[in-house]
Amino acid sequence: MKISCEIIKDLLPLYHDGVCSDDSRETIEKHVLECDSCRNELLAMDEVLLINNKDQNLHEAEAVKKLSRMWKKGMLKSLIKGVLITIIVIAAIALVLYLFMDIRAVPKSY
Repeated sequence: MKISCEIIKDLLPLYHDGVCSDDSRETIEKHVLECDSCRNELLAMDEVLLINNKDQNLHEAEAVKKLSRMWKKGMLKSLIKGVLITIIVIAAIALVLYLFMDIRAVPKSY
């Protein structure tokens, strides 16, 4: 039974890590003996990934930290503004009710 390269390529990471079943391992080994494309993909998994962007990653991490601090600062300012505006609106409503609706804390004596 011939298995397509797409299925083999899906199984290659499992084979490479040694976590596939024995049947899958045998099938993959037979396939890579005949298929150059899949064999090359398996060999590419053995290559060490070089991380050349260390400085760029550190720079991006600092930028994210700075953005996070600015966002938190903005959130605090927004919270304070919201609380102050709420207090002012409640005070204005209470003042209007007091002046125009004749609502008093102490009842009038007649």
